[in-house]
Amino acid sequence: MQTSTPDYRSSKAITPADRLIMALDVADAAAARALVEQLEDSVTFYKIGLELFMTPGYFDLLDWLVAHNKKVFVDLKFFDVPETVRSAIRALSGSGATLATIHGNQSIMEAAVKDKGELKVLAVTALTSLDRGDLDDLGFQCNVEELVLSRARRALETGIDGIVSSGLEAPMIRRELGERLLVVTPGIRPVENKPADDQKRTVDVAQAFRNGADYIVVGRPIRQAADPLAAARAIQQTIADIFPG
Repeated sequence: MQTSTPDYRSSKAITPADRLIMALDVADAAAARALVEQLEDSVTFYKIGLELFMTPGYFDLLDWLVAHNKKVFVDLKFFDVPETVRSAIRALSGSGATLATIHGNQSIMEAAVKDKGELKVLAVTALTSLDRGDLDDLGFQCNVEELVLSRARRALETGIDGIVSSGLEAPMIRRELGERLLVVTPGIRPVENKPADDQKRTVDVAQAFRNGADYIVVGRPIRQAADPLAAARAIQQTIADIFPG
Protein backbone atom coordinates (compact mmCIF):
# COMPACT_ATOMS: atom_id res chain seq x y z
CA MET A 1 0.00 0.00 0.00
CA GLN A 2 1.42 3.34 -1.07
CA THR A 3 1.28 6.32 1.26
CA SER A 4 1.17 9.86 -0.08
CA THR A 5 4.03 12.20 0.70
CA PRO A 6 2.92 15.02 3.02
CA ASP A 7 2.57 18.41 1.33
CA TYR A 8 3.97 21.19 3.51
CA ARG A 9 3.38 23.93 0.95
CA SER A 10 3.61 27.41 2.45
CA SER A 11 0.38 29.29 3.12
CA LYS A 12 2.13 32.58 3.88
CA ALA A 13 0.97 35.65 1.95
CA ILE A 14 4.01 35.86 -0.31
CA THR A 15 3.67 36.93 -3.94
CA PRO A 16 4.59 33.85 -6.01
CA ALA A 17 7.16 35.77 -8.09
CA ASP A 18 8.96 36.84 -4.89
CA ARG A 19 9.47 33.23 -3.84
CA LEU A 20 12.39 32.92 -6.28
CA ILE A 21 15.56 34.57 -4.97
CA MET A 22 18.28 34.86 -7.61
CA ALA A 23 21.83 34.57 -6.27
CA LEU A 24 24.05 37.26 -7.78
CA ASP A 25 27.22 35.24 -7.23
CA VAL A 26 29.22 37.07 -9.90
CA ALA A 27 32.61 38.77 -10.10
CA ASP A 28 31.61 42.38 -9.45
CA ALA A 29 28.77 44.86 -9.16
CA ALA A 30 28.88 45.69 -12.88
CA ALA A 31 28.34 42.03 -13.78
CA ALA A 32 25.53 41.86 -11.22
CA ARG A 33 23.75 44.86 -12.72
CA ALA A 34 24.14 43.43 -16.20
CA LEU A 35 22.59 40.14 -15.11
CA VAL A 36 19.68 41.89 -13.38
CA GLU A 37 19.00 43.86 -16.57
CA GLN A 38 19.24 40.69 -18.66
CA LEU A 39 16.66 38.97 -16.45
CA GLU A 40 14.23 41.88 -16.94
CA ASP A 41 11.06 41.40 -14.88
CA SER A 42 11.49 37.62 -14.44
CA VAL A 43 13.14 38.05 -11.01
CA THR A 44 12.00 40.40 -8.24
CA PHE A 45 14.27 39.22 -5.40
CA TYR A 46 18.09 39.06 -5.42
CA LYS A 47 20.72 37.68 -3.07
CA ILE A 48 24.01 39.55 -2.74
CA GLY A 49 26.60 37.59 -0.84
CA LEU A 50 30.19 37.33 0.22
CA GLU A 51 31.81 37.26 -3.23
CA LEU A 52 30.30 40.61 -4.16
CA PHE A 53 30.98 41.99 -0.68
CA MET A 54 34.72 41.66 -1.35
CA THR A 55 34.50 43.87 -4.44
CA PRO A 56 33.89 47.63 -4.75
CA GLY A 57 30.31 48.85 -4.98
CA TYR A 58 28.46 46.33 -2.80
CA PHE A 59 26.25 48.86 -1.03
CA ASP A 60 25.84 50.93 -4.18
CA LEU A 61 24.47 47.75 -5.76
CA LEU A 62 22.11 47.23 -2.83
CA ASP A 63 20.84 50.81 -3.23
CA TRP A 64 20.48 50.33 -7.00
CA LEU A 65 18.44 47.17 -6.57
CA VAL A 66 16.14 48.81 -4.02
CA ALA A 67 15.73 51.84 -6.30
CA HIS A 68 14.67 49.47 -9.08
CA ASN A 69 11.96 47.97 -6.84
CA LYS A 70 13.85 44.73 -6.21
CA LYS A 71 13.91 42.98 -2.87
CA VAL A 72 17.38 42.25 -1.51
CA PHE A 73 18.70 39.36 0.55
CA VAL A 74 22.01 40.32 2.19
CA ASP A 75 23.65 36.92 2.66
CA LEU A 76 26.81 37.62 4.67
CA LYS A 77 26.20 35.06 7.44
CA PHE A 78 27.36 37.31 10.25
CA PHE A 79 29.47 35.40 12.76
CA ASP A 80 31.29 37.46 15.37
CA VAL A 81 31.09 38.70 18.93
CA PRO A 82 27.33 39.06 19.60
CA GLU A 83 27.46 42.82 20.18
CA THR A 84 29.30 43.27 16.88
CA VAL A 85 26.61 41.28 15.08
CA ARG A 86 23.94 43.38 16.80
CA SER A 87 25.62 46.56 15.55
CA ALA A 88 25.95 45.20 12.02
CA ILE A 89 22.27 44.23 11.90
CA ARG A 90 21.29 47.63 13.29
CA ALA A 91 23.30 49.39 10.57
CA LEU A 92 21.83 47.16 7.87
CA SER A 93 18.25 47.60 9.07
CA GLY A 94 17.93 51.00 7.41
CA SER A 95 19.36 49.93 4.06
CA GLY A 96 16.16 48.74 2.41
CA ALA A 97 17.25 45.10 2.50
CA THR A 98 14.50 42.56 3.19
CA LEU A 99 16.49 39.58 4.51
CA ALA A 100 19.88 39.05 6.14
CA THR A 101 21.68 36.00 7.48
CA ILE A 102 23.51 35.25 10.70
CA HIS A 103 24.97 32.02 12.03
CA GLY A 104 22.56 30.18 14.31
CA ASN A 105 24.51 30.36 17.55
CA GLN A 106 22.36 31.20 20.58
CA SER A 107 24.12 34.38 21.74
CA ILE A 108 24.41 35.72 18.19
CA MET A 109 20.70 35.19 17.57
CA GLU A 110 19.77 36.85 20.85
CA ALA A 111 21.85 39.91 19.95
CA ALA A 112 20.64 40.13 16.34
CA VAL A 113 16.94 40.45 17.18
CA LYS A 114 17.39 43.48 19.42
CA ASP A 115 17.78 46.16 16.74
CA LYS A 116 16.69 44.53 13.49
CA GLY A 117 13.70 46.79 12.89
CA GLU A 118 11.80 45.73 9.75
CA LEU A 119 14.73 43.64 8.51
CA LYS A 120 13.98 39.93 8.64
CA VAL A 121 16.88 37.95 10.09
CA LEU A 122 17.53 34.35 9.10
CA ALA A 123 19.67 31.92 11.07
CA VAL A 124 21.86 29.53 9.07
CA THR A 125 21.29 25.99 10.36
CA ALA A 126 23.75 23.83 8.39
CA LEU A 127 25.26 24.88 5.07
CA THR A 128 23.97 22.87 2.11
CA SER A 129 27.59 22.15 1.14
CA LEU A 130 28.02 20.06 4.33
CA ASP A 131 27.44 16.34 4.65
CA ARG A 132 27.93 13.80 7.45
CA GLY A 133 31.69 13.66 6.94
CA ASP A 134 31.99 17.44 7.18
CA LEU A 135 30.01 17.51 10.43
CA ASP A 136 32.30 14.82 11.85
CA ASP A 137 35.30 16.96 10.95
CA LEU A 138 33.70 19.96 12.70
CA GLY A 139 33.16 17.92 15.87
CA PHE A 140 29.34 17.67 15.80
CA GLN A 141 28.17 14.47 17.45
CA CYS A 142 24.61 14.75 16.13
CA ASN A 143 23.40 14.10 12.61
CA VAL A 144 22.47 16.86 10.16
CA GLU A 145 18.75 16.62 10.91
CA GLU A 146 19.26 16.93 14.67
CA LEU A 147 21.54 19.94 14.22
CA VAL A 148 19.09 21.71 11.89
CA LEU A 149 16.09 21.07 14.13
CA SER A 150 17.94 22.17 17.26
CA ARG A 151 18.99 25.45 15.66
CA ALA A 152 15.53 26.01 14.18
CA ARG A 153 13.92 25.56 17.61
CA ARG A 154 16.36 28.00 19.17
CA ALA A 155 15.76 30.50 16.37
CA LEU A 156 12.01 30.36 16.99
CA GLU A 157 12.43 30.76 20.74
CA THR A 158 14.80 33.70 20.27
CA GLY A 159 12.53 35.64 17.93
CA ILE A 160 14.51 35.14 14.73
CA ASP A 161 12.28 35.47 11.67
CA GLY A 162 13.40 32.35 9.87
CA ILE A 163 16.12 29.94 8.92
CA VAL A 164 18.20 28.89 5.95
CA SER A 165 17.74 25.16 5.51
CA SER A 166 18.22 22.50 2.88
CA GLY A 167 15.03 21.33 1.23
CA LEU A 168 15.79 17.88 2.59
CA GLU A 169 15.33 19.07 6.18
CA ALA A 170 12.40 21.45 5.51
CA PRO A 171 9.67 18.79 6.02
CA MET A 172 11.05 18.01 9.46
CA ILE A 173 10.99 21.72 10.33
CA ARG A 174 7.38 22.06 9.22
CA ARG A 175 6.32 18.86 10.95
CA GLU A 176 7.92 19.87 14.26
CA LEU A 177 7.50 23.66 14.24
CA GLY A 178 4.68 24.42 11.82
CA GLU A 179 4.80 27.57 9.72
CA ARG A 180 6.02 29.97 12.37
CA LEU A 181 9.46 30.36 10.79
CA LEU A 182 10.34 31.49 7.31
CA VAL A 183 12.28 28.75 5.53
CA VAL A 184 14.69 29.84 2.81
CA THR A 185 16.14 26.95 0.83
CA PRO A 186 19.34 27.17 -1.23
CA GLY A 187 20.94 24.37 -3.22
CA ILE A 188 18.12 24.19 -5.76
CA ARG A 189 18.69 22.16 -8.88
CA PRO A 190 15.71 22.40 -11.27
CA VAL A 191 15.85 18.90 -12.77
CA GLU A 192 17.22 16.27 -10.42
CA ASN A 193 19.18 15.85 -7.23
CA LYS A 194 22.52 14.99 -8.84
CA PRO A 195 24.69 18.10 -8.50
CA ALA A 196 28.07 18.28 -10.21
CA ASP A 197 29.26 21.10 -7.97
CA ASP A 198 29.83 21.84 -4.27
CA GLN A 199 26.21 21.53 -3.18
CA LYS A 200 25.50 18.15 -1.55
CA ARG A 201 22.03 18.39 0.00
CA THR A 202 19.81 19.61 -2.83
CA VAL A 203 16.25 19.28 -4.14
CA ASP A 204 14.42 20.51 -7.23
CA VAL A 205 12.09 23.51 -7.35
CA ALA A 206 8.75 21.76 -6.91
CA GLN A 207 10.00 19.44 -4.17
CA ALA A 208 11.53 22.34 -2.22
CA PHE A 209 8.16 24.05 -2.00
CA ARG A 210 6.22 20.88 -1.26
CA ASN A 211 8.76 20.20 1.48
CA GLY A 212 7.89 23.54 3.11
CA ALA A 213 10.21 26.21 1.70
CA ASP A 214 8.84 29.75 1.63
CA TYR A 215 11.61 30.94 -0.68
CA ILE A 216 14.20 29.20 -2.85
CA VAL A 217 17.63 30.54 -3.77
CA VAL A 218 18.82 29.73 -7.28
CA GLY A 219 22.11 30.78 -8.81
CA ARG A 220 24.05 28.63 -11.23
CA PRO A 221 21.04 26.94 -12.91
CA ILE A 222 19.93 30.38 -14.10
CA ARG A 223 23.25 32.17 -14.43
CA GLN A 224 24.96 29.38 -16.37
CA ALA A 225 21.97 28.55 -18.58
CA ALA A 226 22.26 29.10 -22.32
CA ASP A 227 19.36 31.55 -21.93
CA PRO A 228 19.23 32.87 -18.34
CA LEU A 229 16.00 34.80 -18.94
CA ALA A 230 14.23 31.69 -20.25
CA ALA A 231 15.59 29.65 -17.33
CA ALA A 232 14.29 32.16 -14.79
CA ARG A 233 10.89 32.32 -16.47
CA ALA A 234 10.66 28.52 -16.49
CA ILE A 235 11.29 28.41 -12.75
CA GLN A 236 8.72 31.15 -12.19
CA GLN A 237 6.19 29.13 -14.17
CA THR A 238 6.83 26.13 -11.93
CA ILE A 239 6.29 28.33 -8.88
CA ALA A 240 3.10 29.78 -10.34
CA ASP A 241 1.81 26.24 -10.89
CA ILE A 242 2.57 25.34 -7.26
CA PHE A 243 0.98 28.52 -5.88
CA PRO A 244 -1.95 29.23 -8.23
CA GLY A 245 -4.09 32.27 -7.76
